[in-house]
Amino acid sequence: MLAASGDGLSTKRPSLRLNKLSKIKTDETMTGEPTIKPLAIRPAEARLCEVAAKLPGNSIAVISVGRAQSAGILAAARAKANVTAWYLDEFRCKLAAELFEKTNVSETPINPPQFKCDANWPLPSSDPVDLVLIEQPKTGEAELGRDLLQTAWQNLKIGGALVAATDNAKDKWLLDQLQALNKFIKTRKFDDATLYYLIKQKPLKRIRDYSCQLTFRDEENMLQLVTRPGVFAHRKLDTGARQLMNAVEVFPESRMIEIGCGTGAVAMALAKRDPTARVLAIDSNARAIDCLEEGIRLNELSNVDVRLNHDGILNDYENGQFGMALCNPPYYADFRIAQHFIETAIRALRPGGRIMLVTRKPQWYRDNLEQWFDECEVFESRRYHIATGIKPE
Repeated sequence: MLAASGDGLSTKRPSLRLNKLSKIKTDETMTGEPTIKPLAIRPAEARLCEVAAKLPGNSIAVISVGRAQSAGILAAARAKANVTAWYLDEFRCKLAAELFEKTNVSETPINPPQFKCDANWPLPSSDPVDLVLIEQPKTGEAELGRDLLQTAWQNLKIGGALVAATDNAKDKWLLDQLQALNKFIKTRKFDDATLYYLIKQKPLKRIRDYSCQLTFRDEENMLQLVTRPGVFAHRKLDTGARQLMNAVEVFPESRMIEIGCGTGAVAMALAKRDPTARVLAIDSNARAIDCLEEGIRLNELSNVDVRLNHDGILNDYENGQFGMALCNPPYYADFRIAQHFIETAIRALRPGGRIMLVTRKPQWYRDNLEQWFDECEVFESRRYHIATGIKPE
C-alpha cells in the first residue's frame, strides 16, 4: 500500500449545404486546445438534417454524438430559430462549438446555435421545444439512449416532432424504444442510416428514473454512490476503482486530486478515511460531477471539492500543491487520454508527489511512465495493475 501524507509520499459559419460543414475535424487528443482537421458530418446526422429541413419549428434541440453540424445548418436556415446542441461532456461540447466557429466564415446566422454542456436537459422545462433531433449510434450505450429519448420526449411540445436516426441500416432496437413513446412512427431507410419521425400527441404516463444509488464499503466505512447513464461506471462500483482505493493509505492533512473521477467513488472513499485530508475531483462529464455532488451530500463529506474540467488546467494556486494524483483512465483513444491525465498530474503534483493509475493494460505504462516520473513501478493488483511514479524534485 502506498501512502499520501501532508508532507510527503511513501512507498465558419455554416451554409445550408451539408458539405460546407464537412471541412474540418478536431483531433481529440485531450491534451490542450483542439487541432482542426478535415471532418465530414456523420451520415446519420446528415440524414436528420435532410428531414428536419422540411419540418416546422423554431425552438430546436440537437443531441449529437458527433459535432452537431445540424445545429449550425438549422440556425442558418431559420432566422427566428433558437437552436441548442446539448452535450453531457464538456470536451465534446467545446469541440462542437469550436467547429462551428471555425466554419463560420461566409454566412452569419441571425441567432447562432448554443452549445451547452449539462447533466440534465439544458433548457427550461417551462418552455418545451418544437423539434428535437437525436442521433443514436448502433454501438451506443442502451440505457443512456433510453434516458436521452425519454428526456427529449418530456421536453417536446404537444404537436412537436422528434426525429431520431441511427447508423444501423437494419435497426430494430431504436424503433422498439420509440414505439414506447408513440406507436405512430414514420420510417425512412437509407444505405447508411435508418431514420424515424414521430409527433408527440400526449405526455408519457410513466417517467422512468435511470439513476441508481448503491452502497459500498471502504475499510470500516459504508458509503453511498450515485450513478447515471453516460457516467463510468453506471449501476456498479468499478473494480478498477476498488483496486485504486485499496492501494492508497491516507495520512492527515494530505492533499489529493482524482483526475477523471467518474461517479467519485475513489475521491469519496479516501476523503471519508480522514476528515483532515482534502480531495479535488475533476471530470469532463457533467453527469459525473452531478453524481459526485449528490454522493458528497449523502455521505456528509466536507473535504471533497468537485469541478467540471476537460482540459486539465487548474487554478494557479492549485498547481504543484497535491501530494498524490489518482487516475483510472479509459482504454480507448490509444492511450491519448491516459497521457492527458498524466500531463494534468504533472501540473498538479508538487515535487516528490506521487501519481497512481489503475489499468488492465500495463505495458504502455512500463514503456512510457519514466518519461515523466522517477521511481516508476507497475505491480499487479488482482486482475489489474497499479502504475506509479514520483514527480522529480
